[in-house]
Amino acid sequence: MENKIGKVWLVGAGPSDPGLLTVKALKLIEEGDVIVYDNLVGQGVLSLVPSGKEVINVGKIAGNHPVPQDEINLILLNKALEGKKVIRLKGGDPFVFGRGGEELELLVDNNIPFEVVPGITSAVSVPAYNGIPVTHRDFTSSFHVITGHTKKKDEADVDYDALVRLEGTLIFLMGVGSMDRICKGLIDAGMDKNMPAAVLEKGTRASQRKVVATVSTLVEESQKAEIKTPAIIMVGKVCQLSDSFEWASKRPLGELKIGVSRPEKKASKLAGKLADLGAEVVLLPSIYSVAEEDSDILKSTFEKIDSYEWIAFTSPTAVEFFFEKLIGYGKDSRCLSGTKFAVVGKGTHNKLLSYGIISDLMPETFTGEALGKLMSDKHITGTVLIPRSKIGGSELLNALDAGNIKYEDVAIYDTKYQNANNIVSYTEDIDMMAFTSASTVKSFVENNKNIDFAKVKAVCIGTETAKEATNHGMEIFVSPRATIDEMVNYIEKEFGIK
Repeated sequence: MENKIGKVWLVGAGPSDPGLLTVKALKLIEEGDVIVYDNLVGQGVLSLVPSGKEVINVGKIAGNHPVPQDEINLILLNKALEGKKVIRLKGGDPFVFGRGGEELELLVDNNIPFEVVPGITSAVSVPAYNGIPVTHRDFTSSFHVITGHTKKKDEADVDYDALVRLEGTLIFLMGVGSMDRICKGLIDAGMDKNMPAAVLEKGTRASQRKVVATVSTLVEESQKAEIKTPAIIMVGKVCQLSDSFEWASKRPLGELKIGVSRPEKKASKLAGKLADLGAEVVLLPSIYSVAEEDSDILKSTFEKIDSYEWIAFTSPTAVEFFFEKLIGYGKDSRCLSGTKFAVVGKGTHNKLLSYGIISDLMPETFTGEALGKLMSDKHITGTVLIPRSKIGGSELLNALDAGNIKYEDVAIYDTKYQNANNIVSYTEDIDMMAFTSASTVKSFVENNKNIDFAKVKAVCIGTETAKEATNHGMEIFVSPRATIDEMVNYIEKEFGIK
């Protein structure tokens, strides 16, 4: 039987900020079998690729093409012939000097189905993130995008006389290496040497920089600032608006790149809140949870579930798996009508509330130790059920033992460590790591064995998480309360723009 032919999607990933990724692009990233990506695709975007995908880096930078274009074309063809759903992820827009047309030619010749998903081009978005509108009625009514080099030569053939006559905003992509030639060409064609000009580096990232000068001084000023690629060149009167319209770097966390090591399905709340404050967020491989296999212990526990006077939950995940198991054993919350509930913190309280149950006990300090001490101080009688992770810590149990509280510690789920998929990893330009449990610290360490942990700034949700980070010599900062909101507020207060 002949194999079914797959399909290729040519997808624009935008300039870098994952918030600028289109809804359709995100859907395809989540559903694709193979992700073929470029160096210009931002780390934040790449961190959205689910674990388990086949990922192929065909990245190119100026003057260095480790994977030739012809080979990239063949990769797309061969993966489609294998019946795969192939996502060709390209920085910016695939048809704005992205060589998208070249990559489609071989597919067309071989009758491979494809779609094109436009992306937000850096030609417009990077100036916007630097406070520069590409058009403004007081200055210009047009903008023009020009490549800095072509297929056959490093320097593109540009009609500078025509560009100067247009009197519009000029945007040069991939032109940093030709900046002196571009500026000289414009001046020789009659452009006022005092025309405002700018070079914009790493646009939409936390580390974005800009140099605003004139067409005659831009080269010198850029050299002083040691501007590197990726960067775009702008020439036009609108460049003088940059300081007035600056906004990206003024956001509370607008100059911070923060790594988040958190369970894959639960990263969105923390990452979203940090991104809302302007941070560049990178999701790193962390942990995931799986239900414990049915066993005699679990069966016995849920058969007598109504005999426990208290159930103590140490995490929202424990709540989820508890009710999943409860239903799995043919019961529901009606059998818990006489049971009281203790929770370690606000997040666990809220998760329990989502099942229609209000917790009866919650410590002021959100730790297992504090919960155990509180239960001991209340002189709780009867047996406490603690359904939790197989690798749960000992703090709660030690505190209950000290108070002579009778309990049953039952593993209802296990915590596994995600392995890095070679698409996103820790880099030294990450300003800090945000850890929400000791397990996420352990996962981070496991996936980054070759880095100097003393250089890692670790913002921890609580003391137990901080203890694990301390074991590896990280620089420790601890949120005053163990909640996501408090953690975000702490980061903003301690590290944000004052």
